[in-house]
Amino acid sequence: MRQLARVVAALGLFASVAAMAQAPASWPAQEGTFTIRDFRFGTGETLPELRLHYLTLGTPHRNDAGRIDNAILLLHGTGGERHTLLNPIFSNELFGPGQPLDITRYYLVLPDDIGHGASSKPSDGLHARFPHYDYDDMVRSQHAMLVEGLGIEHLRLILGTSMGCMQTFVWGETYPGFADGLVPLACLPTAIAGRNRMMRYMAIQAIKLDPAWQNGDYTTQPVQGLRTANELVMIMGLSPLQAQKAAPTRTAAEDYVDKYLEKAMARTDANNLIYYFDASRNYDPSPNLDRIAVPVLYINSADDFINPPELGIAEALAKKMPRCRFVLLPISDQTRGHGTHTAAAVWKQYLVEFMNQTEPPVAAK
Repeated sequence: MRQLARVVAALGLFASVAAMAQAPASWPAQEGTFTIRDFRFGTGETLPELRLHYLTLGTPHRNDAGRIDNAILLLHGTGGERHTLLNPIFSNELFGPGQPLDITRYYLVLPDDIGHGASSKPSDGLHARFPHYDYDDMVRSQHAMLVEGLGIEHLRLILGTSMGCMQTFVWGETYPGFADGLVPLACLPTAIAGRNRMMRYMAIQAIKLDPAWQNGDYTTQPVQGLRTANELVMIMGLSPLQAQKAAPTRTAAEDYVDKYLEKAMARTDANNLIYYFDASRNYDPSPNLDRIAVPVLYINSADDFINPPELGIAEALAKKMPRCRFVLLPISDQTRGHGTHTAAAVWKQYLVEFMNQTEPPVAAK
């Protein structure tokens, strides 16, 4: 299992897979749950109780007006959950004393998004009758959790990876100025189309066309459809360079696939996967990016199969945000394909500079 974990970490897959590689969390985390009554989704569907689970690190600091002024929101990727960014390759680089997200200085909030982790999700019992949430619903629920649940009316920073990257753009447009700065990692601020949507659609259809899915009311997982979906997830996140290094022979490559699928199948519910892939169906912040007036540090990597740099989308749309710096990380022995968003050592120095540049001025006494 340790060998597989090392390989998964090296390949840098989707959040649901990267979570397999994390060591047991050693950070002094506090767990909490916030419940929203009669939450109305963008589709018009409602849920009598929407449960949002989260963890926090650090201690909230209150300014002279009594408001929390050191909170940072960290958003996980598709299929991830609150522990995903406790992965040592992320947290050990960022959370310690003197590091850019030092928990002795900042109050970190890591939620389980709708459909993920211990938050409300289809597998809780509603199955395919669960409301069809999207990224707008996720961001609205996060906002309610912060303001009503934790008493946070302003954020020092929002940092999001993959799906969390896309949500960061939604945050910037929906709640302008709520955070001092935004750091989206590994996504594009435009509609999910082209190959990206094709892969997501194929994963969804693989499950739905499996007769064992039974319109979502299965009692055992639809194995064939779910296996195909998990295979697509693996391919989407792979870094060719790291895959070749980690599995340089036919036997090693096949052994990796078998072990990966064994772990992934044990951790994935078919309905949950359908929902969290389809949540991106109407995402498209591109028309309103000019609303994001706060500083933005936007980082992608050149070996990201999901967000390929040859499209030129990131560079073009970054220009619509008046205070955005876009960084495209070149392929190296340190990049991990799409999973570079979690390999913080690769881009940490950019974050250090950004935190210094966006430090709020000290109020005059």
